[in-house]
Amino acid sequence: MLAVLLFAALLLTAQSPAPAPTAPVMKTWFIRLIPPRPDFDKTLTDGETKLMEEHFVYWKDLNAKGICIFGGPVLDPKGVFGVVVVRAASEEDARALGSGDPSVKSGMNHIEVAEIKVAFVPKAQ
Repeated sequence: MLAVLLFAALLLTAQSPAPAPTAPVMKTWFIRLIPPRPDFDKTLTDGETKLMEEHFVYWKDLNAKGICIFGGPVLDPKGVFGVVVVRAASEEDARALGSGDPSVKSGMNHIEVAEIKVAFVPKAQ
């Protein structure tokens, strides 16, 4: 009888579904969006304005999904640029998010990506 119980337990163990794969560890990434010229915010063409509107919609959607933590323009007197901080499993995934920005896809803006350890997250204003 003991042998039958052990055999049944072995069969049940062998038929157990494989454990669910664990989700990748998400890291946070700083993406710097580099415009084509330092005074970009003051000299946008109509075409650039349209791309920047699409850029805003793209990141706002990722923010609503919890992928983009925060972002916005940096109004540095030496030259404006944009920043976004995203959650992604790898630098490759973060670069894919940045490259998906319509302003980057078009070749107008370029990106730099680096891992960041977020210590403080902005509160809703």
